[in-house]
Amino acid sequence: MVLAFSVLSSTPAMNGPLQGKDSLYKRLGGYDALAAVTDDFIGRLASDKQLGRFFVGLSNDSKGKVRQLVIDQLCAATGGPCIYLGRDMKTAHKGLGISESDWDIAVKHLLATLDKFKVPAQEKSEVVTALSGLKKDIVEKME
Repeated sequence: MVLAFSVLSSTPAMNGPLQGKDSLYKRLGGYDALAAVTDDFIGRLASDKQLGRFFVGLSNDSKGKVRQLVIDQLCAATGGPCIYLGRDMKTAHKGLGISESDWDIAVKHLLATLDKFKVPAQEKSEVVTALSGLKKDIVEKME
């Protein structure tokens, strides 16, 4: 599993309240909202004709583990109560040959997911900013 919300690790701007505001976790709707967003996003990635190759051969158990890791990482990265115990992004994506084109498609799917759930512009911007900061650890093939 690649390119899912796991791209949001270790983003200081997303940890905890921002200038008296609720945490991004709370502003996004909490755990259940993050789980719903994750399910939609992973579904979009897995069914994409270019990105689906990253999901071939995963057992149902493996898919469930990936889903939980993604939710936990997103929850922790946005200031929620979860603890992410997965690998760092560079290690998790090494050898997959993720290209610039793969990245761009994944970002489009993320934006479509956030739009589907009517995520406000400020929160969407924070998620996208966090995503762009991890591109260097995920993309291996510059086109």
